Amino acid sequence: MKEEKIIVPANGYLMLFVFLVLFFGSIALIPIYQTPWPVIGIVAALIIAFGFLMVQPNGSRVLLLFGKYVGTVKKNGYYWVNPFYTKKKISLRASNFDSERLKVNDKLGNPVMISTILVWRVQNTYKAAFDVDNYENFVRVQTDAAVRKLASMYPYDNFADEGHDEDITLRSSVNEVSNALEKEIDERLSIAGIEVLEARIGYLAYAQEIANAMLKRQQATAIVAARHKIVEGAVSMVEMAIEELNKKNVVDLDEERKAAMVSNLMVVLCGDKDASPVVNTGTLSH
Repeated sequence: MKEEKIIVPANGYLMLFVFLVLFFGSIALIPIYQTPWPVIGIVAALIIAFGFLMVQPNGSRVLLLFGKYVGTVKKNGYYWVNPFYTKKKISLRASNFDSERLKVNDKLGNPVMISTILVWRVQNTYKAAFDVDNYENFVRVQTDAAVRKLASMYPYDNFADEGHDEDITLRSSVNEVSNALEKEIDERLSIAGIEVLEARIGYLAYAQEIANAMLKRQQATAIVAARHKIVEGAVSMVEMAIEELNKKNVVDLDEERKAAMVSNLMVVLCGDKDASPVVNTGTLSH
C-alpha cells in the first residue's frame, strides 16, 4: 500500500448495543450458570470495547493492523473497527504557522530579517503518517528552508543608482514574492501530503547592523529625488516668467539682468526657507 485508502467502518451504535447486551447479559448469567461461558462473554465484551472509534469533523484516523496500513477514516461519526487496529489521529483542519525571524542574505548580500506566515493542512494522511517522521516538524523545517532560499533570490530593494535595477524585490513586489514563496513551500511539503493554502511574508526588515545605514541611504535618495523635482519645477517657472515679461513688455532686460533675475528666482524657488524680500528704491543701475 503506497497511497491513501478511504474506508467507512461498521456502525458504532449497533456494536454499542451488542456490547451492552453481551456485557451486562454475561454478568446477569454468572449466578445462574456455573460455567466459564459468562466470564468468556465479559472478556469478549471488553475486547469489543477497544474497537469503538469516534471521528470529529475535519478529523481522521489512520488504521494499522500489526504494522500494516489498513485505511483512513475521514467521515465524521461513531464507528466500530477491529479491536486490534492501531488508531492514529491526524487532524485535517487548517493550521497557522508563524515562523521565527530568520537572518539571511538577500540577492545583493545584504543581511535582512524575514519571517513567513503559512496556512496549511493535511491532504494525504498516508504520506503525513508514513513518508515523514513528524509532519508538523517537517512543515517548520521546510518552511524555514524555503524562506532562506527565497530571500537569496531577490534583493530587498532596488538600487538603480548602483546598477541594480530589479523587477521584483522583497519590499515592493508583495504579490510576486508571496506566489513564489507559496510555490516553493508547496513543492517541499508535497512529500508529506501537506497542502499549502496560503504563504506570505510576515516580517521583513534590514538586519540591525545595517539598518541605520540603509535608512540614511533611503532618506538621501528621497531628498535627491525631491530636489530633482524642485529644480525641474523652478526652471519651468523661471522660463515662464521671462517669457511673460518679454511678451507683455513689462521691462526690457539685457542678458546680464536676465542672468541676475534667473539666479535670484532659482535661489527663492529652490531654497529650504522662505526668502526675505529686499525692496530696491533706487534705479535699475544701483
